Amino acid sequence: ELNLEQNYPNPFNPTTTIRYGLPARSHVTLSIFNTLGQQVAVLQNGEQEAGYHDVQFDARSLPSGVYFYRLRSGNYSETKKLLLVQ
Repeated sequence: ELNLEQNYPNPFNPTTTIRYGLPARSHVTLSIFNTLGQQVAVLQNGEQEAGYHDVQFDARSLPSGVYFYRLRSGNYSETKKLLLVQ
């Protein structure tokens, strides 16, 4: 089963790690959005092997605030919230 974990640390400044697990090789998209729903970063977009993956998000160029990260793979989509404090 696909598993998207809460980022750590959270709140963060300026980098955080997002961890997720894939049950099988699949195409994955991991994106960051602001509260207006605008995509501000794409951290992963492509085929990945099964297992756990850690992705670093560097938000140095973004203003403080609430953001959301969304993992999509096949029919699966999950979104979680993260907090940037600059």
